[in-house]
Amino acid sequence: MQRLHERRILVTGATAGIGEATARALTAEGARVVLAARRKERLDALTNELANSTAVELDVRDAAACERVLAKLDLDGAVLNAGLGRGMGSIQDGNVDEWNEMLDTNVKGLLHTLHAVLPPMVARGRGDLVLLGSVAGRQVYPGGNVYCATKHAVRAIYESLRLDLAGKRIRVTTVDPGMVLTDFSVVRFRGDQERAAKVYENMTPLAPSDVADAIVFALTRPPHVNVGEIVLWPTDQASTTIVTRRK
Repeated sequence: MQRLHERRILVTGATAGIGEATARALTAEGARVVLAARRKERLDALTNELANSTAVELDVRDAAACERVLAKLDLDGAVLNAGLGRGMGSIQDGNVDEWNEMLDTNVKGLLHTLHAVLPPMVARGRGDLVLLGSVAGRQVYPGGNVYCATKHAVRAIYESLRLDLAGKRIRVTTVDPGMVLTDFSVVRFRGDQERAAKVYENMTPLAPSDVADAIVFALTRPPHVNVGEIVLWPTDQASTTIVTRRK
């Protein structure tokens, strides 16, 4: 049984990692997935592979583009996954350009997307929103400063949405994973594969499909059930700073 049959669901950051895994999981459940991302070649390849999917080339940092592209979509739901980390420097030694990139993508990009997709949902009186947070939005860690701040902001936006949308029959969920084996660390360290690999060395992280399973779970509950918060940790990770590594 395809539990999301014919439901039209947007996935931002859809061409890699958690976004791609979520797009595949939603398609398997019968959803008509709208894939949104910046990399056209990857978008085209994934759209050709996934049945009943469509693609929109989009940079969520561009508010006008979000309004132009997303506001006209007739969406049943949206998985707001686009985000990134940059660097691990202290605040006093931090890179301001990296800070701005994280703030523009993780916070302002989320707000741009919400501002575009919410009005039609409110008008129809139904819809599902899933925000990709992080355990970094619950606990900080050395070198995480601005990235953690952006994910704390995502959590604040989630809590604000629950108040702003009270009585509108729109469900809101935040999914907050710990360490997930994606290209997140490669992006964070600007392509340094060796440094990125050490993040997951001698431990078993979550897979993108683990997070996608949680998202599907939230989206497939009965209409009167809103799964508000899902926190996922690898068994080897006790906190943002305590990870069990086996030789």
